[in-house]
Amino acid sequence: MASIFPLRSAARRLFPGLALCLAVTGAAFATQRVEEFAFGRAWLEALVLAILIGTTLRSLWTPDSRWFPGITFSAKFLLEAAVVLLGVSVSARTIWAAGPWMLLGIAGVVIMAIGASFLIGRLLHLSPRMALLVACGNSICGNSAIAAVAPVIGADGDDVAASIGFTAVLGVLVVLGLPLLGIALHLDGLQYGALAGLTVYAVPQVLAAAAPMGASAVQMGTLVKLVRVLMLGPVCLLLSVVSPRLREEGGEAAPHVVAGERPALHHLVPWFIVGFLLLLAARSFRLVPHALIAPAGSVATFLTVVSMAALGLGVDVRSVASAGGRVTAAVVLSLLTLGAISLGLIHLLHIA
Repeated sequence: MASIFPLRSAARRLFPGLALCLAVTGAAFATQRVEEFAFGRAWLEALVLAILIGTTLRSLWTPDSRWFPGITFSAKFLLEAAVVLLGVSVSARTIWAAGPWMLLGIAGVVIMAIGASFLIGRLLHLSPRMALLVACGNSICGNSAIAAVAPVIGADGDDVAASIGFTAVLGVLVVLGLPLLGIALHLDGLQYGALAGLTVYAVPQVLAAAAPMGASAVQMGTLVKLVRVLMLGPVCLLLSVVSPRLREEGGEAAPHVVAGERPALHHLVPWFIVGFLLLLAARSFRLVPHALIAPAGSVATFLTVVSMAALGLGVDVRSVASAGGRVTAAVVLSLLTLGAISLGLIHLLHIA
């Protein structure tokens, strides 16, 4: 019985902030449904809306200390749990259908794009953490990559919110403009599908961007995108090795909400990356019942949105605004670089 009291005490401490994050999450999903009803699709997904709503609320109202435990829990632990569940959504078997050269090519594009984008960010005087968030977001899978990388490198809520906000807006513009680029470059369905899979952020956005160019573009785009998403695990694993340098970076104010803050003696590989890889292996060896795959993905999405709401509630708008011009330039130049590298791969492999 004595052990129950600490749990009750912890629950009471977490409840106000957690309830607030859940309320913001509910508002984000409701707004997404309104978008779908009014426009036929959601131009801004719940993940982005949660940050926007949370940031707006934080700008209008400053919470006192009783709200912070639940907000911090949502921004840290729930985000890490969501990353673990993402492993169920990917099967290694699907990847081999693309062929070895395509697999190596996609991996090469991601690695080169991350390196080039990080360099661009640093040249624009972004902090190493922010530059990595932008680089991984553009090069892998947008918001999901930013959300997954943030706890690995110890990025704070301001950095996460700024990078997600700018990549979200640009992601919508890419979906609208990429078909025009495909027509201008005289790409066939397979070539355009590969380009969409290599450059568009989210899987639903790939489908929307590829649909105007036909079924072959959709199929190729989806396959390439799935391979690209799989790079998230190895990239996070590599970043966990170099992240101590980022964590030792001095001269920065301590944020109210830190995405994945961990003690210095933490294991070299974060627990949630190990969990992600274990679930990916379990899915690949068919140890995960098929009926659980879709629910696991839905839970991962929900937890990610809750954590983004928490990050929004911890954002200092003035800090985001001060980085706006530089972050925008970094995101745009990074995406242009990714597009150029992707076109190079398409022509190198003679996709047609």
